[in-house]
Amino acid sequence: MTLIIIAYLGGALTILSPCILPILPFVFARAGQPFIRSTLPMLTGMAATFALVATLAAVGGSWAIHANEYGRFAAIVLLAVFGVSLLSPRVASMVARPVVDFGNSLLNASDKPGSAPTAASSLILGVATGLLWAPCAGPILGLVLTGAALQGANIQTTLLLVAYAAGAATSLALALIAGGRIFAALKQSLGISERIRQVLGAAILAGVAAIALGLDTGLLARLSYASTAAFEQAVLDRLHANPAAGAPSEAVGNGTTVAAAGAMQPFRSSLPDEGYAPSLNGAVEWLNSPPLTTEQLRGKVVLVDFWTYSCINCIRTTPYVRAWAEKYKEQGLVVIGVHAPEFAFEKKIDNVRRAVDDFKIGYPVAIDNDYTIWRAFGNSYWPAHYLIDASGRIRYHHFGEGNYDQTEQAIQDLLREAGSDMAASAPVAPDAKGAEAGPDTKNIRSGETYLGYKRATSFASRENLSADASRQYSVAEPTLNEWGLSGIWTVGAEQATLDQANGGIAYRFSARDLHLVLGPGAASKPVRFKVTIDGKAPGADHGADIDAGGNGTVTSTRLYQLIRQSGDVEARTFEIRFLDAGVEAYAFTFG
Repeated sequence: MTLIIIAYLGGALTILSPCILPILPFVFARAGQPFIRSTLPMLTGMAATFALVATLAAVGGSWAIHANEYGRFAAIVLLAVFGVSLLSPRVASMVARPVVDFGNSLLNASDKPGSAPTAASSLILGVATGLLWAPCAGPILGLVLTGAALQGANIQTTLLLVAYAAGAATSLALALIAGGRIFAALKQSLGISERIRQVLGAAILAGVAAIALGLDTGLLARLSYASTAAFEQAVLDRLHANPAAGAPSEAVGNGTTVAAAGAMQPFRSSLPDEGYAPSLNGAVEWLNSPPLTTEQLRGKVVLVDFWTYSCINCIRTTPYVRAWAEKYKEQGLVVIGVHAPEFAFEKKIDNVRRAVDDFKIGYPVAIDNDYTIWRAFGNSYWPAHYLIDASGRIRYHHFGEGNYDQTEQAIQDLLREAGSDMAASAPVAPDAKGAEAGPDTKNIRSGETYLGYKRATSFASRENLSADASRQYSVAEPTLNEWGLSGIWTVGAEQATLDQANGGIAYRFSARDLHLVLGPGAASKPVRFKVTIDGKAPGADHGADIDAGGNGTVTSTRLYQLIRQSGDVEARTFEIRFLDAGVEAYAFTFG
């Protein structure tokens, strides 16, 4: 239920996002008309269609992509006709009488006595709007879509997307009620009903043009990222409940650094009780340890770390988890990494074993390829930390990077509560290098970007992205946060695969660090590549996985740090050209 509330509030927040702008004219064209017969059917059609399309996009294959493309094209034509009929019915009638008659029947809002909108016409407009609506994927929608991709098509996926769309519909309805009153006042005081129709018609055509040109998922998405992400993250932090406990819990530490008053009185942490820890059964394999159970761990303080090895947020958290495992193992702390894959290649146990070695992880790792432990904890995040006390109850959780001092304080509190007489000490300060180093958050203006068609956005090649088909692509100069392919590629659901040598990827980004998840492909042969930044060798701005000349080799499927700007952070154009065929490219991340 809490996730449904979060999804609903996330949808309601889209009214603050520039991504809502292209569809506002479609909605305001119904201002001043009866709510039950006009506004409600339209918003219902919009919400239901978006939920259906988003579900198919999250879990469907290439057929869903093609079906959505045809539906969007039909919706663009329909709403363009609707806009023309508003702008000038006389001109429209000269162009295409039968089609525009249909557009006027959808409008059904002339000033003739007795005219009234119908629920059916409003519902059709809502369906068309839902096909075109592409909300900016902030933290909340990202959470919903990631869950959909992990769990497949099910009732929960659809309910969350319906809740998100219902939230957007609610905020639009409130805006429409307020707008309707303004339009009514203008009509009464100025007598400009026809002029309002024409303005709305022009706005609808502008919205259709923006959607057809991809501005709703390109330029507007970039403008939206900073404006709504903070609000959405605040909603997640305040309302997300731990399903294992059934009640909300704040991820905060106790802040206590000295023993409780009274030498004979045992220490008791003020961390909240979030319920019994779920079972650790269900892992397909354990690394660095035989299988562990919650019963075996009774009497120990346990830190459960959900991670996946190509996730940049997990990589940057790993130095702290390693340091905690080492610092507190003699005091009774057991750290368990639960590896839950995001991409298919992360399900390969050999890949995980290599990553465990690369990251110098010595604590037990449960490989949760079937998401059994993930679901038992009701988890939805990478990384996620859960602290379990000596009696087997969850007492603390934190999602994402950061809060390291608070998490370590919680570890110390629970160890003291379990009987440790450890002295207070300063928090760990790992000497993290390369991709493990913390992000430069104040200068990040680029967000995680996927290259597989299931979650691809801001694609800037001259050609349209083709699902599961080999195609020649070309790209000019992308604008900020756009990317494009050049050469012959096959774009799959999760990754883009280079079919012939000398293909490339370009991205205009603004951040200190640029990372790209790459793999050598099915042949497992090394793939050589060369990176340029603004058309030149990166020099001092090279990342940990290339040299100053921009040269590197893909030898395994993992995250590669390709750029670390050494001076002032500014927008730069990154390009990587692969000298050999077969490489697989999954996702860009930034730091």
